[in-house]
Amino acid sequence: MAGTNSERQLLTEGPVIILVEPQMGENIGMVARAMANFGLSVLRLVNPRDGWPNEKAQAAASKADHVIEGTKVYDTLEQAIADLNFVYATTARERDGFKPVRSPVVAAQTLRAKFQAGEGSGILFGRERWGLTNEEVALADEIVTFPVNPAFASLNIAQAVLLMSYEWMKSGMEDVGSVPFQAMSQTQSTKEQLFGLYDQLEEALDARNYFHPPAKKPKMVDNLRAVLSRRAFTEQEISVLRGVISSLDRFSRKYPRGRRPPVDVKEQSEDDSSAE
Repeated sequence: MAGTNSERQLLTEGPVIILVEPQMGENIGMVARAMANFGLSVLRLVNPRDGWPNEKAQAAASKADHVIEGTKVYDTLEQAIADLNFVYATTARERDGFKPVRSPVVAAQTLRAKFQAGEGSGILFGRERWGLTNEEVALADEIVTFPVNPAFASLNIAQAVLLMSYEWMKSGMEDVGSVPFQAMSQTQSTKEQLFGLYDQLEEALDARNYFHPPAKKPKMVDNLRAVLSRRAFTEQEISVLRGVISSLDRFSRKYPRGRRPPVDVKEQSEDDSSAE
């Protein structure tokens, strides 16, 4: 079924759709078409195999030109989500204990609440053949999985985007009171701010030989990031944590293990007198 109406308002609000290393231009075009059908318009590509712009994507988009023309390309996933506050990763594989797993309905309600709170959000979709890596999923806040026939789980990337886009639009038609939580009074941190926390903490730990033996460092870093990304930090919380790390870092560099800072005699005498 096809049809457009130029006299009606074009819906262009909602979460960002991020495709990680998409392979075929036709698939990108069909994703754009699915997005446009349900009011989404911001598409980001991470290292598309066949480059961008892509004529096949334009043709497959079926006049979803506003999506195609606004598409942005990034070299890394970190760059693509740096300005976002909350991100879902879509995956068909079971990753028990890795991240909270939500249904498309709950995910759409969460995204709607984030949108109403003025926070940027996004949904990650992986490669056509094998999806997202564990490291890429670790950059997201939660996982969304589609309930499909276990004997025939064969959604393509455009179908997956279509399902999430449909649930997004449907969530806007429901009573706001059905959203499972209220918008937070404080703004959730962006991914760029969270990445800054990762880098600062990893640098401090690296200086103290925490990542030992060196061969295990990549896995230890992945585990550390997975722990830190389990909850949604606000901007203020990120600032507090980075301040704590900076303070401990300066202290330990000035007074290595085994040495204690000198005690101020005047300060100690005042403490003793107050204790009496």
